[in-house]
Amino acid sequence: MPAIAPRRSRLARKLAVLGTGAAVLALPVIGATSASAATPTVATATSLGYSNNLDGWIRASLSVMAQKGIPGTYNGIYRNVIRESSGNPRAINNWDSNAAAGIPSKGLLQVIDPTFAAYHVSGTVYDPYDPVANITAACNYAAHRYGSIDNVWGAY
Repeated sequence: MPAIAPRRSRLARKLAVLGTGAAVLALPVIGATSASAATPTVATATSLGYSNNLDGWIRASLSVMAQKGIPGTYNGIYRNVIRESSGNPRAINNWDSNAAAGIPSKGLLQVIDPTFAAYHVSGTVYDPYDPVANITAACNYAAHRYGSIDNVWGAY
C-alpha cells in the first residue's frame, strides 16, 4: 500500500495544479461577467427601447414609474412638461425666487436640485437634465405632495 500512495499523491497534485490553473484562467472571465452583472442598469429612453424625444422620454419614465409604483399618466406628464419647459430638457429658470436663492429650476419639469436629490428614483441617471430622470423624480415628488402629476395644474 505505501507504494501506491505516492502515485495517488502525485496524480492528486497534478489534478489539483491543473484544476487550479483552469480556475485561475477562468477567473478573469468570471470576474468580468460578475462585475458587469453587478453594474446597475440605468434607465434612459433608448436603453428601454424608446425614441430619444419627448414622447420616448415620457414613455420611458412611465415604464420606470410603473415598476416603482409611482402614479401618473402620459397626458398629465405631457401637459406639465409643455407648461414648464416647452419640452426642452436643458431648460433652466434663471429669474424666479429659486434662481435668486441660487437653486434654479432645471429640465423638462423644472425641478430644483434639492427636490431632485430628495425624489430621485433609483435606476435613473442622477442628473436633473436627463429627461427620464427629471420626469421620474418630478412625478415622484408630485405623487408625494399632490397624489399624482395628474393633479398638478400650475407651478408646483
